[in-house]
Amino acid sequence: MEAVIEVTNLTCRYRRHEAVHGISFAVPAGTVFGLLGPNGAGKTTTIRALMNILRPSGGEARVLGVDSRRLGPSQLQSIGYVSENQEIPGWMTVAELLAYCKPFYPAWDDALCRTLLADLALPLNVKIDRMPRDMRVKAALVTALAYRPKLLVLDEPFGGLDPVVREDLVHGVLERAGEEEWSVFISSHDLDEVERLVDDVAFIDAGRLVLAESFATLQQRFRRVEVTTSEPAPFTASAVPAEWLGVTAAGRVIRFVDSAYREPESLSEIEARFPGARVEVRPMTLREIFVALARRARGAQAQEVLS
Repeated sequence: MEAVIEVTNLTCRYRRHEAVHGISFAVPAGTVFGLLGPNGAGKTTTIRALMNILRPSGGEARVLGVDSRRLGPSQLQSIGYVSENQEIPGWMTVAELLAYCKPFYPAWDDALCRTLLADLALPLNVKIDRMPRDMRVKAALVTALAYRPKLLVLDEPFGGLDPVVREDLVHGVLERAGEEEWSVFISSHDLDEVERLVDDVAFIDAGRLVLAESFATLQQRFRRVEVTTSEPAPFTASAVPAEWLGVTAAGRVIRFVDSAYREPESLSEIEARFPGARVEVRPMTLREIFVALARRARGAQAQEVLS
């Protein structure tokens, strides 16, 4: 499948601080791709590099087939971009903002614009600086969607909104994207928000890529496992497979996350390692998976410092 975004060994530095360290991933066309990670992980820096707002220190990013450093008006006419800290002229009304933006986009669709305004219940004649935050976000979304972009880039635009408003906006935007067959690239630290929406995900933490793969594959291979033995037995966490994360033992109970689970082979292997034990296996949420991966990544970084 053709990629609308291709990132290869991307590095971004602010003086001595390396905000993004050699990350690589690709966003297939027609998908919803989630760039996930905690606050300060490097998500916004990555997006700023993709949008040619920030020049990378190393590596390459290609957006719609063009080097991000060469993105110009012809490419930006096909990209919708909304960020959490996006500035909109507060002295304008919504109608004035739309009239200002329209000439920049030859594909601007007045009918779609009217539909979006109605769907979002957005008033035309109120000045933007007098609007609550959710209405300002809606205004930014209309200006980013009215010209039917091939790629929609959302940098945590729904942060701080009322949960009900956020839910309605996220699903409304992504439903529209699905109808129009747009590609969507959304960054978020709210994993619950995007879990039901994304096709593919990339996790970054402390500027480093933890993983990038389809969400379906991720869900298939991660399982939380609890083993209850008949009696306490000597157990060494360092002796378990590398795919077992966060291994803990308390009395007769051993808990861990299997990051390479295969049905039914993995269950058989666990039962063979702990004869006679009761083994419970359950799926994991996106948040649980990320926490397990983040803990592993931070443990590895701590070991690097100590060594």
